Amino acid sequence: MPGFELFGEQERKQVNDVLDSGVLMRYGFDGMRNEHWKAKELEAALSEKMQSDHVHLVSSGTAALTVALASAGVGAGDEVIMPTFTFVASFESILALGAIPILVDVDDTLTLDPKAVQQAITPKTRVIMSVHMCGSMANLDALQAICDQHGLLLLEDACQAIGATYSGKPLGSIGDLGCFSFDYVKTITCGEGGAVLTNNEAYYQNAHKYSDHGHDHIGNDRGAETHPFLGYNYRISELNAAVGLAQLSRLDDFISIQKKNYTIMREALSAIEGVQFRSVPDGGEENYSFLSFFLPSEELAKKAQNALGEARVDGCFYWFDNNWHYYRKWEHLTHKKSLGKLPQEVLEALPDYEKADFSASDHWVGRNLSCLIKLGWTEQEVHQRAKTMAEVLQNIIQGA
Repeated sequence: MPGFELFGEQERKQVNDVLDSGVLMRYGFDGMRNEHWKAKELEAALSEKMQSDHVHLVSSGTAALTVALASAGVGAGDEVIMPTFTFVASFESILALGAIPILVDVDDTLTLDPKAVQQAITPKTRVIMSVHMCGSMANLDALQAICDQHGLLLLEDACQAIGATYSGKPLGSIGDLGCFSFDYVKTITCGEGGAVLTNNEAYYQNAHKYSDHGHDHIGNDRGAETHPFLGYNYRISELNAAVGLAQLSRLDDFISIQKKNYTIMREALSAIEGVQFRSVPDGGEENYSFLSFFLPSEELAKKAQNALGEARVDGCFYWFDNNWHYYRKWEHLTHKKSLGKLPQEVLEALPDYEKADFSASDHWVGRNLSCLIKLGWTEQEVHQRAKTMAEVLQNIIQGA
């Protein structure tokens, strides 16, 4: 991770196809494109690879979340349960539709705690958004059981976890809706891009129309298409899709490299007393994009991150103090900061997160480090990195 580390001839070939045709838009201009339909090809390839009946590409992972929620009719005043540890796009997509983000604690999986989810459900709850952070997943069986019990939708935000599986099925294909991100730092990249996955025909039909100004996409005359409902512009370009098409063909190789590098590093840290690895639910296999582990205390985790940086071990994230990924620094959400007036439903229903108690999340995230697994390391670099990490962590824990 990320896929741009290994850009090569496959990506150049796909992009040159688009440039040679001169058609950069995914819709229309049929006669000019020399039969090159990169977005359609990538959607078909993703559908097969991810064992999902329908895939629709959009401009980003954030767009994918927004379109997925909209496709299921989520709107003003509806509540969407999401974790305290995620990227800000999770609540941005919810608020964009006038819905209410309900933050819920994570557990030792670093994803939604099913017990906390159960306690957060109200008559207004519509969706449980399970975010597969840092390449791994929540207990999806437990979350699905809650959805079945209460008549809720399960949305998988698999933006950081493409290639991971649960009970033999690809993440993103398990819930009612799934979302991927293909931004520049994801395991496979389009530069910018995302995808909505679903087995529900109605949601798919809504998604591809909503993401293109409500166009119905019937026939081959774009100017004659009708608009069954309001939509917006979340289209992907042919250039972005072309890069993604090449990258998807290499996904298995990328995951294999990540797993090899991850395993070397994990084995080096396994012998250190006081290092606890994140929990992966039974039947789950992560995509090995991060090695995530806990130190005995918040203080030691902070010391470890600083010491690893001083030892030139880059890419080890302490999310507890991160501006983008943990609720503690989401002041714009907490203080309802917006360029324009927020919808009344949001102002009235958004919980007061300044007073919320997420100490259960703090217990895990405050002691966590997540170390990026790169594709471009040589075997020597991986072993040296593992050795250095083990020495640093051993010294930090022994000196406590």
